[in-house]
Amino acid sequence: MAQTTEFLGTGRRKTAVARVRLAPGSGKIVINGRAMETYFVVDSQRIVVQQALSSTENATKFDVSVNVSGGGLSGQATAVRHGISRALLKVDINLRPVLKSQGFLTRDPRMRERKKYGQPGARKRFQFSKR
Repeated sequence: MAQTTEFLGTGRRKTAVARVRLAPGSGKIVINGRAMETYFVVDSQRIVVQQALSSTENATKFDVSVNVSGGGLSGQATAVRHGISRALLKVDINLRPVLKSQGFLTRDPRMRERKKYGQPGARKRFQFSKR
């Protein structure tokens, strides 16, 4: 069987799902067919996406291709980071302590609470009127 040169990882956050492909390359990151700089215009989101690669010193070793859908841009950025971290584990299992200590392998379980009937939101109640 031939050795695979692509490593896959799935990252999730809130309702965002990122499917990540890592391939040996020069460090180019493409998200939904666009360069990372045009997809994530906010600097902090770009930093979040690159955290897993830079903390393991793999920023220039792999080309990253991502399909991400659902949620907002901030949730998508952390979903991409989660996916990259999982794909890096398939490249080298010895990176696990570094990624785990920084919390990149933990799926953030916080979700939006559903709206309940008889109220305007999840927790808020309609104004009480005694008379």
